[in-house]
Amino acid sequence: MSTVSTRLPEGRYGRSSDERADHKLKIIGAVLGAALLALVGYFAYHYVVRSEISAEVITFQASDSSVSVHLEVHKDAGTDGYCTLRSQAADGAEVGRADFRFTGSATRIDRVVTLRTTSQGTTAELLGCHAD
Repeated sequence: MSTVSTRLPEGRYGRSSDERADHKLKIIGAVLGAALLALVGYFAYHYVVRSEISAEVITFQASDSSVSVHLEVHKDAGTDGYCTLRSQAADGAEVGRADFRFTGSATRIDRVVTLRTTSQGTTAELLGCHAD
């Protein structure tokens, strides 16, 4: 007794629907992977390369009308910029905000700055630094 094969010759009638779906998924995966890689590269560039000035609040001391802030700034040589500081009262209301400029060729600056306040501040918060 012979067995009759009902299978069609492979490749003779085009791709099967599974092969087409696999091909589409591979294309979609490659496009999404490339987009993700571009997005990660964009954020890495702006985080590493564009971070020309940064700072850190070391200590602060508050009085009735001001807050003295010891600020440590790191920047590229020759980069000018400013850092924004604010102070809040015990109830969370903002009582002072100011920009402090940093210029020159030094790459590390330790400076005590005075932030004037409308009432006694209980915090000294660095909001951010920006290069000019």
